Amino acid sequence: MPTTETSFHALAENGVIEAVQWLKLGVETIGACIIALGILGAGWLFLQALLRRQTADFTAIRLTLARYLALALEFQLGADILSTAIAPSWEQIGKLGAIAVIRTALNFFLSREMKEEKHDTSEQHVTARAAGHPAPVEQA
Repeated sequence: MPTTETSFHALAENGVIEAVQWLKLGVETIGACIIALGILGAGWLFLQALLRRQTADFTAIRLTLARYLALALEFQLGADILSTAIAPSWEQIGKLGAIAVIRTALNFFLSREMKEEKHDTSEQHVTARAAGHPAPVEQA
């Protein structure tokens, strides 16, 4: 016969699991919305570049999308971490761990590429100014 304490514990545990699942869904939704905004923003910049016939270099557009993806990956990783709080088995935890490693690696490489591009762009500006030329204009 279940005691009142046991049923209260089970009720509390189910409530926490339910709350974490809703929170995880909310965090995943925010991440998905960030990706959608990034795609829309980069798509708009791409269309503008096409209309102006400035299609020689899409680096600025790629970096715009990369920034959104990097931010979204952080949210998705947060959702994965929430999942481990209520994961029912070691297999589930292992899968979530693998996903977390992949997302973290993607975020690392996106961040590194953005830093390298920022460094290259600033070097171009310094070199152009030192040579007495106007700085190259970045495409938005």
